[in-house]
Amino acid sequence: MDLSFYMQLLLNGIVIGVIYALVAMGLSLIFGVLEIVNFAHGEFYMLGAMLAYFLTMNAGISYWPTILIVTAVALSLGYVLYEALLVSLSGESFERSILLTLGLSMVLQNGAVFLFTTTPKMISSSLSYSNIIVGELRLPLSRLFALGLGLVAFGALYLILYHTRVGKAMRGVAQNRDAALMVGIDPRAVSRLAVAIGIGLSGLAGAALAPVYAVHPLMGFSFVFKAFAIIIIGGLGHISGAAIAAVALGILESLAGGFLPLVMGDALAFISMIAVLLLRPQGLFGRGVRV
Repeated sequence: MDLSFYMQLLLNGIVIGVIYALVAMGLSLIFGVLEIVNFAHGEFYMLGAMLAYFLTMNAGISYWPTILIVTAVALSLGYVLYEALLVSLSGESFERSILLTLGLSMVLQNGAVFLFTTTPKMISSSLSYSNIIVGELRLPLSRLFALGLGLVAFGALYLILYHTRVGKAMRGVAQNRDAALMVGIDPRAVSRLAVAIGIGLSGLAGAALAPVYAVHPLMGFSFVFKAFAIIIIGGLGHISGAAIAAVALGILESLAGGFLPLVMGDALAFISMIAVLLLRPQGLFGRGVRV
């Protein structure tokens, strides 16, 4: 096997790692600000992919504006989710949040199965059959576009969190909710925005991957558990740690996939999580301060 083979695996791993990071960062942001584990997060990734398929293949909308529509809808769903369900969890038990979000996950998943069946669907667009070829490296344009979307989302989230007053308010609420309230920050408004951004990132990930992988109602189930493993490895609530762990895991899975059975590649996330928990229970980048 020559160097180009390894470079191809590395490139594919970076792409999937960036998409993992979109889902994991949104999940980590919600946990960091609200201290709620959102088990329905994978279903919003699935809904983003399903909506992208419907708009592109049935409504006749081109793929480029579809990305904007799906992201806007996902952001709106985040607002609705917070006001309808998560706002009632403020100050409630951790166990209740798990039961409520897990129940929501089952409702969304089975509702999608009822409406759309479990038959996998694929988006066919101008990106589907185009490739970027550099030497012996070949990268489908759909994967390159997903990579670009992920990097833009990373940059936007970084600017929001570290260069805006809203981002500082989010980090303040994540560190000490009561102290943030005392200095005039509205925890409810900040939490609502954090949930909207988190769900928006998940919907964006679904739309970005819709032309790459088959779209079906069960696609979010395995994805969300892998996202949980990623945020545990990176450090619960640590967004940068989640992004780094996601890209590293994507590369590791891709490299392992070139030599090992596919099922072993899927197990790497949980093997890595167990190893990190044994050696560093707070995660690789956990410092006791979230976001």
